[in-house]
Amino acid sequence: MMAEQSGTILVVEDDDSMREAIERLLNAAGFGCNAYASADALLAQGVDEDSTCVISDLRLPGMSGLELLATLRDRKISLPFILITAHDTPGLREKAASCGAAAYLSKPFRGTTLLEAVRAATKTTTPL
Repeated sequence: MMAEQSGTILVVEDDDSMREAIERLLNAAGFGCNAYASADALLAQGVDEDSTCVISDLRLPGMSGLELLATLRDRKISLPFILITAHDTPGLREKAASCGAAAYLSKPFRGTTLLEAVRAATKTTTPL
């Protein structure tokens, strides 16, 4: 059993099966996580000081992932932000980077790729 990493990863994904898969992956890798079906749900709950990273889908009901990133930055919340999307379009990766995203992943992606992005963004390592 892996030791739990410090901090909580916040997952914002409107697709139930994808959200649950990301939760299972993070938990299996030793990360704690809280998951939300929308950016509004995350913002209503609030971001606590134990949070270490946000993984968000781009297309969400209501506020988009990029709008969530901008809102967090406006609120002076500078958590690493990983944007995921099934709707990769020219220029989107660059836009995400210019908005401050730590990583950008196109769906489908490998679980190991997401874990590498989380570890890089949070500067954590776990033994293999």
